Amino acid sequence: MSNAAFFPWQVDIARNWLSHQDRFAHAWLIHGQEGIGKLNFCLAAAKSLLCENPQQGLACGHCQSCHWMDLGHHLDYRLVLPDALRDTLGFNTEENTSKDNEEETKLSNEIRIEQIRQIEDFMTVSTLRGGYRVIVLGPAESLNTASSNAILKILEEPVKNTVFLIFTHAIQKVLPTILSRCRRLPLPIPSTQFTIPWLKENGVKDPELWLASSSGAPLKALQQSESPYEPLSYWLKDFIQILAKGNVPDLDDFVARLEKVPNTDWLSSLQSFMTDLLLTMHGVTPRFYPILSEVLQHIAQRTSQSKIADLHTYLIGQQRLATHPLNPKLFIQATLQKVAITCLRK
Repeated sequence: MSNAAFFPWQVDIARNWLSHQDRFAHAWLIHGQEGIGKLNFCLAAAKSLLCENPQQGLACGHCQSCHWMDLGHHLDYRLVLPDALRDTLGFNTEENTSKDNEEETKLSNEIRIEQIRQIEDFMTVSTLRGGYRVIVLGPAESLNTASSNAILKILEEPVKNTVFLIFTHAIQKVLPTILSRCRRLPLPIPSTQFTIPWLKENGVKDPELWLASSSGAPLKALQQSESPYEPLSYWLKDFIQILAKGNVPDLDDFVARLEKVPNTDWLSSLQSFMTDLLLTMHGVTPRFYPILSEVLQHIAQRTSQSKIADLHTYLIGQQRLATHPLNPKLFIQATLQKVAITCLRK
């Protein structure tokens, strides 16, 4: 990601956070929901910390340091990601430029001990101009046992002017010992005031529906909108509109529409639907699909809170089975049938 800059929904948070560099921690844990731009936040923060002429705490984008960051060659900066993630994001991975056998071509989903050792070597070299040295690392939950112990040792012995920006999608999976060595910076689900215009600028039609199907995460919404599969939000809209009319959906049709979609994705959409249905029953505005409020009202009148609560629990159980080897068509059909029966009977 060259030319890293904060997303519109990150600017105010970043400016306020970076304005306190006089008491900046040596290690920060940037945490929040997946798909809101935590890695981008860390990259833009690194660029700002290394900038020679920051503007209100943010990178100027014009100095020599910013130029080096844009090229990905700043000597006082390191990016540590699992090799598989680096490859997915299009970063060059020196360790994988030459492969001698099939085993070596399999890119790791973990941060390896060798990568942490490279950080140790990097930290022994003086900074270029006496400023910060910045390491962006994550996701923290991808650290294995060996690399976790190695990074913990580094964090226990802070080096002057060295800042770790560690990001995680699941703070509950981060080792308590690492948590205790970091100051936390939570990034919230961004306001639609920023995300809807941003998605429109990126060519996304019906951004409200895409945001709903991605639990408000704009990067995930953008990714889903570019998927070769049918939009999750569209099938769900069709499905619940049929239920709202008191009709039984053609399950074969919906199975055909969903069989190539990852089970975890369409199940997440159904879980969001159940959450909104429960909120509607309590007189609260739907969180995920507010534009379908009227449809949700009709379904709410046809079923009971206890049945929907039980169905929500059932879907959680289905999520646990989602990645198991099973017959995808039967799995989809059984799940949708359970949802339909529950929503059509009191």
